Formats: sequence, C-alpha cells, structure tokens
Amino acid sequence: MGVVGLYLRMRLEETPAFAAEVEKAEAARPKVPLREMITGQWRALLLCVGLVLVFDVTDYMLLSYMPSYLTCELHYDETHGLLVVLAVMALMMIVQPFAGALTVLFLSVPAVLLIRQGSLAAVGLGMGALGLLLVCFTAAMPSALPALFPTRVRYGSLSIGFNVSVSLFGGTTPLVVTALIGATGDMMMPAYYMMAAAVIGGVAVWFMTESAGKPLPGSAPSVER
Repeated sequence: MGVVGLYLRMRLEETPAFAAEVEKAEAARPKVPLREMITGQWRALLLCVGLVLVFDVTDYMLLSYMPSYLTCELHYDETHGLLVVLAVMALMMIVQPFAGALTVLFLSVPAVLLIRQGSLAAVGLGMGALGLLLVCFTAAMPSALPALFPTRVRYGSLSIGFNVSVSLFGGTTPLVVTALIGATGDMMMPAYYMMAAAVIGGVAVWFMTESAGKPLPGSAPSVER
C-alpha cells in the first residue's frame, strides 16, 4: 500500500503556485527556517492539531480499540470482532465519496450504547455509525488541512501539525480509554472521549477561514489552466 501511495503521489500534478515556489527554490536554494514553520504559523498549526485530533481519536477508537473493547469488555471472540471491523471498513470505502455532515458530538453516545447491547446486529449498527462519523473527516480533511497554510511552508507546517496531533492523541487513544474504564468502571468512556475530541474539533472549525472558491494562501489570485 505504501508503494501504491508513493506512485500516486509522484504522478500528481502540482498547483501553479507550488510549481512557482519550486522554481524559486531551485534558483536560489532558500531554506524555510523551522521557526517560520512553527512560530510563524502557530494559529494554523493549532487549528490543524484540533481538526486532526477528532479524526485521530475516532479513527483509533474504531479501528484499533473497538476490537479489544468487544473482546475484553463485551466478551466477543476475536474472530467476530475482527469481522465486524472489516465489514465497517468496507462500508466506509463505499460511503466515503458521498460523506455528509454527521457529527461525532451527538452520535458518539448512541453508537456506543448500540455496541453495548451486545447482539451482533446492534454491534454492527454501532460500529457502522462510528465508521460513518470517521468517513466525514476522511472525505473532507485532505482538502481542508492544506488550505490552512501558505504555499511556502505548507509541506513542513502541515507535517508538523498533523504528526504532533497523531502522536499525542491518536495512538494513545486505546491506552487512555482503557485506563479511564479501569479507573471509573464506566463502559461509556469511549463515547465521552470522542465527544471531548469533537468539542475541540468544533472550536477549530469555528476559527477556520472558509477557503472554498478562493486562492490558497500564497497562491496567485487565479489558477492557471
């Protein structure tokens, strides 16, 4: 999959603004200081971290933690838990091009309540709801995140913001939620954790600038054809 992704990325055409920056770089060999990527873009970085945080928590909750939740907390055998996750991933692939405006904040609790019912049908519906929530982000994020940064620092600043968020809030999600359930005994902790992430993501969306139909930061007023 990595090789396929690399091939697709290398075959993509760059925007005129990025191509112009590359020509300047090849001519003058300027280096963008790390300080400019961070301190010069601190507001956009915080928005990026907040947006990616919601995706990270929902993604790791569904695809990494839920199989363990089904096995350890609801006593499903590992095969059934894995099959449900695979079915949900297949559903996500189908739905992603048509993703709508569902919200993690209001559907997290109903989804986890369905999963806690224990029956295969209820677990499937609950996991499917989480999958649809995740699709809302995977369908929109690839275009929303690059629009936060100007062309000159887009690659570096986006990489920093994205990976800081993944490191802090993505891979730690299963560990934190398991610890919260152990400390409180509350089986609804996965829902509460996703809702907290949704609030942070909602604040980030509130402060974002609409970029639809407008040149990206650092781009020319019009796109070359």
